[in-house]
Amino acid sequence: MARFRYSMQSILNIKLKLETQAKQEFSAARAALDREEEKLQALCDRKDGYAQAGEALLSGVLDLRAIEENREAIRCMEVFIVQQQGNVEAAERNLEKVREKLAEVMMERKTHEKLKEKAFEEFLMEEKRQESKEIDQLTSYTYGQRLVV
Repeated sequence: MARFRYSMQSILNIKLKLETQAKQEFSAARAALDREEEKLQALCDRKDGYAQAGEALLSGVLDLRAIEENREAIRCMEVFIVQQQGNVEAAERNLEKVREKLAEVMMERKTHEKLKEKAFEEFLMEEKRQESKEIDQLTSYTYGQRLVV
């Protein structure tokens, strides 16, 4: 039996490498989004801490300077939170772009794998035809030899 050799195997190998790279890019983009979300959460927690400290300042002996500093710290945290939300949204957009690229690369790889499967099926059918032809020739030869004898 002859060996099956897929003529576009090199292209399929390239598609597999591209898919691996796209998966790594997706993983990196996901990690970047997670980091940005963690930063946002840390800023929100910090703002909540300032808000609780502000409530404590209002309930005890009034220190106007400390109260004003606390309010300024809360305003700064709000600005930082808005900026960080923008960073999170940018990371989400990047993740979506990378996800679309990954889906496209996976589809191309699957297409080439289907083509390889079809080529292999055709190869097997050709092998069966060739084997059947050889059997027919052998049968004809054997039958012809009996008639001659």
